[in-house]
Formats: sequence, C-alpha cells, structure tokens
Amino acid sequence: MAFKQVVIVLAVAIFTTCKGAAVPLPAVPLAKLAPVNPAFNYDPHPQYTYAYDVQDSLTGDSKTQQETRNGDIVSGSYSFIEADGTRRIVEYTADPVNGFNAVVHREPVAVIKPALKVAPVAFHP
Repeated sequence: MAFKQVVIVLAVAIFTTCKGAAVPLPAVPLAKLAPVNPAFNYDPHPQYTYAYDVQDSLTGDSKTQQETRNGDIVSGSYSFIEADGTRRIVEYTADPVNGFNAVVHREPVAVIKPALKVAPVAFHP
C-alpha cells in the first residue's frame, strides 16, 4: 500500500513539474539527519596555498591570483587587465588584529594584438 502512495506522489510531482509548477518536497526532520560532530572537522590552524594564471593570447585574457593562509593570517594578490588596458594588481592581507587591507597598483600594459585578422563584412543588396 505504501509503495502505491509513493508511486502516485512521484507521478504527480513529475507531472506538475513538467507543466512548470514546482512541487515542494516534504521536509526531513532534523532527528533523521546524521549528527555532525564539530570537533571532528575542526582544524585549529588551517593552512592552504593556491594559485592560478591565465594568459590567452587569442582573446587577450590575462589574469592571475595567488593566496596563502597560515592559521588566521591570509595574504595574497591578484591581477587582471582593466577595460582601459592597464593591469590592476591588488596585494592583500587579512588577520584578526588588522582586518582586511589591500594595496592597489596599476601598470601600463603593451597592446595585445589579436592573433586572427577579422575579415570585412560584405553586404549584398
């Protein structure tokens, strides 16, 4: 009997969803979820380092970022080409005492020419 009820509820949910109407799902009681032990996942001194660099000569896309965390101290930098052709470089630090601080630099960038020539558009009457 319960199986038939589940099938009917699913069929109604699929039918109404296909017609564009959203069907709310029943809420799961918190007692049925697995308990989370915060002490199990807690890292008292988190550490990480990551970086990426994009240099696409075809599109002219040029951006970088690097960041390091050692406990509560985070430092890093990122850069990208702005619309006016300058490179913006942001160097930042963050810690519990001084908060977030950033220093912004701008540098001129050489003009990047597209690798492909664009053919003129021909109009035919």
